[in-house]
Amino acid sequence: MRNPRNEPLGSPARGKRAASARDGSGDTPERRCVLTGRTSARDDLIRLAISPEGQVLPDALARAPGRGAWIGVDKAALAEALGNGKLKGALARAFKGAQLVISPDLPDLVEAAVRRAFLDRLGLEFRSGKLLLGSDKIANEARMGKVSALFHAADASQDGARKLDQAWRVGTDREGSGATGERLPLDREALSVALGRDNVVHLALVDHASAQRVMVPLRRLQTFLGAAGPEADGSGVTPADEAAGAADTIEFEGLDKSV
Repeated sequence: MRNPRNEPLGSPARGKRAASARDGSGDTPERRCVLTGRTSARDDLIRLAISPEGQVLPDALARAPGRGAWIGVDKAALAEALGNGKLKGALARAFKGAQLVISPDLPDLVEAAVRRAFLDRLGLEFRSGKLLLGSDKIANEARMGKVSALFHAADASQDGARKLDQAWRVGTDREGSGATGERLPLDREALSVALGRDNVVHLALVDHASAQRVMVPLRRLQTFLGAAGPEADGSGVTPADEAAGAADTIEFEGLDKSV
């Protein structure tokens, strides 16, 4: 007898988040992109903050104190906005005229920060025993309905991914649905280095809460690398009144300036 299946990522919980983002009826926080003027779920956007010296830096965990500005564009769009002055104007409004120092390397800094946030989260889940590695182990757990989220490295073979996708669908009673694991915007080398293991190609999370924690930095990374965006998962985007409204104020840990 198969064990009661684990709730697969992307059905009830994610659907509820997407619906609440669209109609404003739920508790999902929303923020406004300073560059596009569109609102989306907070977890889909990347926060920028300023250091005491006025440096604009990525706040990948969205925990830095003080006023922040949110962006929901990919790296190419950010680089373009930086080059044509649109970013400078948007941030000047968002940060209420504060003296800002915007590095020409900001797009690279953002990419490094969101990449590290995602890999660090994977590492935390791995050390807590919630992240599975290895095709055979993942396949066995998936068939028993114990996998909440399935991931494949960017350079994983189609055949290997297909077999695990099938096992996952069987275990979650979704045969014939065409559901597949998430193809990550990182290759096996990057994943192996981050997790301290050889040849990390496929990954699976056995806990739904862990899967949700991993998906937040992953969505941000996908958005910034152009692999996905806030609209891709049905979160909904609505026109904004003005970009300056994207600024917000929170007080948590200090701003991490290393990227």
